[in-house]
Amino acid sequence: MKNFFIIFLILIFSSNAYANKNKNTWDYPLIDYRGWVIEGSKDHYKFQSDLREDKDVLKEFKNNKETGIISYLLFENNKIVIDVADIPRYVSSGEVIIDGLLPSHSMGKSLVSYVTGHAICEGYIDSVNVKLNDWPLIKDTLYEDAVLLDLLNMKGGDQKWVGERRNIGSDNRIKGEKPEENVNVIGLVKVKDKYLRGTEKSKLIYNYSALTTNVIMNYVKHKAGDNWDKLLDKVFNEHVKVKNNVQFQKSRRYGDFVSARYSFYADRYDYLRIAKTMMEDWHNDTCAGKYLKNIYENRIKKKDNVKHATDVGLYTKSYGGQIHFDIFGIKKERKIIGLSGFAGQNILIDLDNKRIIVVSSLYRNYDWKKIVYKKIKNTE
Repeated sequence: MKNFFIIFLILIFSSNAYANKNKNTWDYPLIDYRGWVIEGSKDHYKFQSDLREDKDVLKEFKNNKETGIISYLLFENNKIVIDVADIPRYVSSGEVIIDGLLPSHSMGKSLVSYVTGHAICEGYIDSVNVKLNDWPLIKDTLYEDAVLLDLLNMKGGDQKWVGERRNIGSDNRIKGEKPEENVNVIGLVKVKDKYLRGTEKSKLIYNYSALTTNVIMNYVKHKAGDNWDKLLDKVFNEHVKVKNNVQFQKSRRYGDFVSARYSFYADRYDYLRIAKTMMEDWHNDTCAGKYLKNIYENRIKKKDNVKHATDVGLYTKSYGGQIHFDIFGIKKERKIIGLSGFAGQNILIDLDNKRIIVVSSLYRNYDWKKIVYKKIKNTE
């Protein structure tokens, strides 16, 4: 009976992990939640290509009304070798895709971590080991005495209130009256005032949670102060050198405070530019690269018994610094950075072989194991 119950829970998680093609799987309206726009660089990186056809990828696109895939890029030997796209003008919500900007969904959590690393490099934050007790906004909540590294590893002690440990399949709903509220929409101040005031943290275990990331992001915003826009510009315009404008979104204004949130928008090639820069940081041992190595060394076991070959977030053993690590079935010594977002958004950065795969989709019905997992694994 116990085993049956565990299987039942996993099936629920699995069904929630797939985005239903008949539902709106886009993000919150881009214009309504427009936040911080970072301009593209005139000195952006210009990709070279040596393209080949891949029958497996083409098959997924041929049937993409069912599979949901709209963009696929494979980068190796310092060139783009597979480049296929079929990006619609409109999505199911009726929203227009503006300038090719595609939502990150939870891949943006990893980008918040990358910005956090740069904030440490720029001296806004001392290290990943600081406590958040210098931030008045979260005083008298379970996050008040949190260590930044614990939050980066999704160990906020917040599982009684928010995240997948409390509500399987949903990382953004917070405990409260029905319907439960979306922390990405209502913003951090309202979450505190309505739900978290006077709460105490629980045992520090892995609990995948949208709120945890938004706490991190707004702490970095708090520490950067008036230089928040400058920090974002430093990361994406000066360091990554994106070609086109990219942006983080915001939540609803609550009083005088505007919450930043991890949802990020960029075009397909700028996602690749970001991934390529992260890979170069790692190999060149830049300050940002040392941060990535630090969070890798401090990664934790997920221990949630979820293993579905449909997404890098559901097929990895470890988590560190808002990044998925240690893919099932791939040699332990292989270092691969995994970014995962709702509805099938995936970036995999194979650090050892210097290969990158970037996938964008409207819903996750494409054959992830064949066109993502096997393309990475087959380099062993």
